[in-house]
Amino acid sequence: MIRVLLADDQRLVRAGFRSILEDEDDIEVVGEAGDGEAAVSACRELRPDVVLMDIRMPGTDGLEASRVIAGDERLASVKVVILTTFDLDDYVYGALRAGATGFLVKDTEPEELLQAVRVAARGDALISPSVTRRLIAEFAGRVKGPRPDPRLDALTGREREVMQLVAGGLTNDEIAARLVLSPSTAKTHVSRIMSKLGARDRSQVVVLAYESGMVSPGWLAQ
Repeated sequence: MIRVLLADDQRLVRAGFRSILEDEDDIEVVGEAGDGEAAVSACRELRPDVVLMDIRMPGTDGLEASRVIAGDERLASVKVVILTTFDLDDYVYGALRAGATGFLVKDTEPEELLQAVRVAARGDALISPSVTRRLIAEFAGRVKGPRPDPRLDALTGREREVMQLVAGGLTNDEIAARLVLSPSTAKTHVSRIMSKLGARDRSQVVVLAYESGMVSPGWLAQ
């Protein structure tokens, strides 16, 4: 059972998401929060698997709440999915850098919402890979020159290859096919990369890949 926390300052939005999620046999809504501070408190009390977090809320917003959750070792298993009205949003990029797993626009289709919750819960891939990748590329491209990161020195050549493909939005199965590996080996590589980089999840790996200059917007299609 996937345990979900809903964090949004609009009751109607929470009610709509709850109605969609609770129709599924494998998803349970364990709580709701109307602002970021309440969301953090609820996470510490309820330990949900996934938080659907509105980025803009009064008081403590979703960005700060995501940063607090990502920085709390006790909540390492909690995945935050940001909810936003517009996909290209500076706040969303900040949330991804802070440790959010991915994001969804609020008018997403019910099927996409359900898929996002399930994907986030298992930590297999970014939410909406192409859109998330576009968002990261958009804002990382504004950085004046790459930011060298000494953590990358710990990666092997193969791990760098895998990291580039993760930045391209590929799933573990797609990475395995591209590099002629078994899916379990690809998954092991991704786990080791995250461990060496101290990354909470794949989205932080993608952000680092762009900001360090390891990849650039559009590289995978070239």
